[in-house]
Amino acid sequence: MMRKIYADALLSGLKKATIRLGIVKPKYKELILHSDGKPIAKVLVKNVYYKRIYELNDEDAVKDGFSSVHELLRDLERIYGKLPLDAYVTIMELEVLERFDRIKPQDPYYGLKPVDVARIALRYLDKQMFSEEELKILYELTRSSSIRAIALKHYGDLNKRYLVRRVLRKAIKLLLDRGLIGGVS
Repeated sequence: MMRKIYADALLSGLKKATIRLGIVKPKYKELILHSDGKPIAKVLVKNVYYKRIYELNDEDAVKDGFSSVHELLRDLERIYGKLPLDAYVTIMELEVLERFDRIKPQDPYYGLKPVDVARIALRYLDKQMFSEEELKILYELTRSSSIRAIALKHYGDLNKRYLVRRVLRKAIKLLLDRGLIGGVS
């Protein structure tokens, strides 16, 4: 989750990293970035390293979209309160891979990968919008992005891929209808 002002800076290219208090170890190299109550982009975690507050410098501040380390520290204290100088921070260098405000209607999944559609749908949509079988498919898509493998696992037939695709199209439509993804590129 990222505040809108920082998310906008990341999307514009002004911000290339995020600094978080403590030792943070991302589970995945690719993450879905959330801001203002919705998913906004898929980002690649290019590098993760740790420093103590007193080790932060202007270079770190510029990566995080600030003009100086003084400005960065002031903002960190505004967010986290008074910080001990020996406290660790995590610096994650990020690259925007895909913006969710610029969808591609000509693409079957509007430019998103099936795994991303499933993750966003499961996080933001009411589970009651889906049948039990549809939910199983969405959960399975978060673990295996292969539509073929899921069709074989759930239906025992490769020709049943259309059923998996139908669930994805339903999820996309619900996400679009609720404004959780949108805009046309």
